[in-house]
Amino acid sequence: MPTLNLFTNIPVDAVTCSDILKDATKAVAKIIGKPESYVMILLNSGVPIAFAGTEEPAAYGELISIGGLGPGVNGRLSETISEILQIKLSIDSSRFYIKFYDSPRPFFGFNGSTF
Repeated sequence: MPTLNLFTNIPVDAVTCSDILKDATKAVAKIIGKPESYVMILLNSGVPIAFAGTEEPAAYGELISIGGLGPGVNGRLSETISEILQIKLSIDSSRFYIKFYDSPRPFFGFNGSTF
């Protein structure tokens, strides 16, 4: 159930969007150690974002997971997602924030219930 919600001020075409979704799904699953079938990635492009007083390319992400997160894992996730955004959208890593949430099972719903 790891869920990565990404926002960027760059408009993203369908092909690039699909590539980012696939790459991020694989990366999150591998790094957290959960099956790809549990991973959800959302990409919100063309969102107005100002970072450090400019509207140059930037991104913000939130990753929520039930377990699997911690200082080492979070660092690897930050590095890897940043690399994907750099390669696919030319967003410099210094213009990307990501926030991590380790959610308790009853605080995340799925299939009409909670985990």
